[in-house]
Amino acid sequence: MESETYKYSDLTGKIIGCAMQVHSTLGNGFQEVIYQRALEIEMRREGLGFTREQEMEISYRGFGIGTRRVDFLVEGKVCVELKAVTKLEDVHLAQGINYLEAFKLEVGLLINFGSRSLEFRRLINSKKEKS
Repeated sequence: MESETYKYSDLTGKIIGCAMQVHSTLGNGFQEVIYQRALEIEMRREGLGFTREQEMEISYRGFGIGTRRVDFLVEGKVCVELKAVTKLEDVHLAQGINYLEAFKLEVGLLINFGSRSLEFRRLINSKKEKS
């Protein structure tokens, strides 16, 4: 059985590779939407199935309380949230984990194009493991 730490590692590796290609081509300094469009092109070239800006409902105790658009939902398994900030902060990581929990997904990626070197974090929904 695949370890939870490495769940979907082939898929996340492909996504990170696409992000690296985008960052090496464009560098930092653009708005998030520019990176989002470029990543869409790279993932399509790589043959990855995805939806962009997938709107998902957030519920609380069984009640719908709003919606949130995830930047990419790849292969229906991995939530990908993009940032274009100087440095990833704890609040960005917390936001990514909250999205995984809200969307009932196990694995996500937080990718930051705003720094000189591409930053990425694999996110694991530990609550999903226990359910």
